[in-house]
Amino acid sequence: MTRSTVSGAAAASRSRRSRALGRLIFLGPGLTYLIVLLLIPLALVLSYTLFRRGRFGGVVYEATGENFTRLFDPLYLDVILSSLRLATIATVIALLVGYPTAYLIAMLPRKWKTVALVAIVLPFWTNFLVRIYAWIVLLSGPGLVNSTLGELGLGPFEFLYNQGTIVTGLVYSYLPLMVLPLYAAIEKLDPQLREASANLGARPARTFVSVTLPLTLPGVVTGCLFVFVPSFGNFIIPELLGGGRSIMVGNLIRDQFLKARDWPFGSTLALALIAVLIVLLLLQAWSARRA
Repeated sequence: MTRSTVSGAAAASRSRRSRALGRLIFLGPGLTYLIVLLLIPLALVLSYTLFRRGRFGGVVYEATGENFTRLFDPLYLDVILSSLRLATIATVIALLVGYPTAYLIAMLPRKWKTVALVAIVLPFWTNFLVRIYAWIVLLSGPGLVNSTLGELGLGPFEFLYNQGTIVTGLVYSYLPLMVLPLYAAIEKLDPQLREASANLGARPARTFVSVTLPLTLPGVVTGCLFVFVPSFGNFIIPELLGGGRSIMVGNLIRDQFLKARDWPFGSTLALALIAVLIVLLLLQAWSARRA
């Protein structure tokens, strides 16, 4: 082996080490964040599911599978199914409202698109709790809605503390998360495709079903995921707008940790929630590949 070959191999080795070190430097903060704030807490939650609750709460490190069988107890299973139902209803309503909204924004002149998008995300600039309490003020017995209806000779009505109000709060809170992915998908759609469909004699409804909707399906799936996941695990809206009458899985997890102090079962419920999230992410990735 010649001296030049050895020198070249050493230089190539140093170059690889430099690239590896550069990648490590750039990936280090993100990997540290994931390990410290995601992987370690997730491993802790996973480990708790295997043990028993202590006599006075907390964890007793005695292995058991009881926590997983309790998930199928009719009492807890009903809460999980009710949460799935409410989150699904909120997601469907958000899609029905958000798709036309995103479509209209995408059709606006460019100078008005920014204004419309800012109006969509404007509620996020206000504290989440403040917005929920605003709904309580609006829908309470002496609130603005009932006062207005009273002047018309109607009411008063009991708007608060029911599942309809919970769904309303979920849709209001997460509707922007539906509109933005849909807008991005519709904005990227080539308008010549719709024009070609119209030139071939397709009516607007046929063009939407055959061209617009299939090509924007990844945005639909992403928007539904963004709305469903936080709706399914939400506990503030059911607590405040539902008055605690309709318990969702988020409330159940909170109560297991803070009230019942049953950390193993609370961890099992949290793990089930994470499992649902993973399944939804896999479905979203599969639909994106199909699209």
